[in-house]
Amino acid sequence: MTSASSTAQRHRNPFKRLSALAYQTFSKPRANIILLISLFILGYLSHSHPFLSFDANDLYQHNDFPNECAADPVPSPRVRQTILDRVFNGSSPWVGFPPPHIAPLLWQEWTKGWGSNAPVFEHLIRQVRPRIIIEVGTFLGASATHMAGLTRSLGLESTIICIDDFRGWPGYYDEVEGKSLGMVNGESLLLYQFMQNVVKANATDSIVYLPFSAGTALGGLCDWGVYGDLVEVDAAHDFHSAWVDINNAYKVLRKPGGVLFGHDYVWVGVRKAVHSFARRHGFRVRIHGEHWILY
Repeated sequence: MTSASSTAQRHRNPFKRLSALAYQTFSKPRANIILLISLFILGYLSHSHPFLSFDANDLYQHNDFPNECAADPVPSPRVRQTILDRVFNGSSPWVGFPPPHIAPLLWQEWTKGWGSNAPVFEHLIRQVRPRIIIEVGTFLGASATHMAGLTRSLGLESTIICIDDFRGWPGYYDEVEGKSLGMVNGESLLLYQFMQNVVKANATDSIVYLPFSAGTALGGLCDWGVYGDLVEVDAAHDFHSAWVDINNAYKVLRKPGGVLFGHDYVWVGVRKAVHSFARRHGFRVRIHGEHWILY
């Protein structure tokens, strides 16, 4: 009996000691403060840190882009008319341009751009010899009209699709040329100035445009079955916008053989988006001045 009681007592003693230690520790004011701080930190993390608060699938929602477009691609010679039928009631938007109330407000010459005449355009056009070029982010059309001239000089019958909402951004002013875009009844004149520049470049037969946001326009091309041999992304500079634009542009890239490239590699957000996309899809990134190319 004595031996059995001693054994049981030895087994209970560690628990008693632990209970006593816990009581002594957490009954002190300093320990209570530490406990409260720890609970606060855990509560904050559980609401702010996705690994603690959300299902793991939520972490990959930003990668969830539809990867299939129309099964039957539109033949290259039909692409321009397809867009005219879908967006402009079947006729060229340059018919009757410019409207009488807009003409006096336009600059006769203003082709502002950034890297619009860079060597990368001729390099890729010679390499790919594209029938269809899609440009995401057009502004005043400097790079689009440059590409139109290049394809014409190479004897290519290319259609260039320019995607831009043509709203610009608030308060834009060209300090170098001392020019700015006016507003008429709340509507920016950027679209009309772009159209004027295309007319001046004699490129109305090769350039067509979609005056919508990048996501809306690329979604439309995807649904219609319009794919680009060359697709350029030159729009917003922050990571999230660039990431979405690159993923949506990839959907309408002709595969295999098409080339996806873009501008503004010097911007941190764009650079991060480009390399994230390249890692995810197994591309190599080649730098060409301020432009990036995926191979």
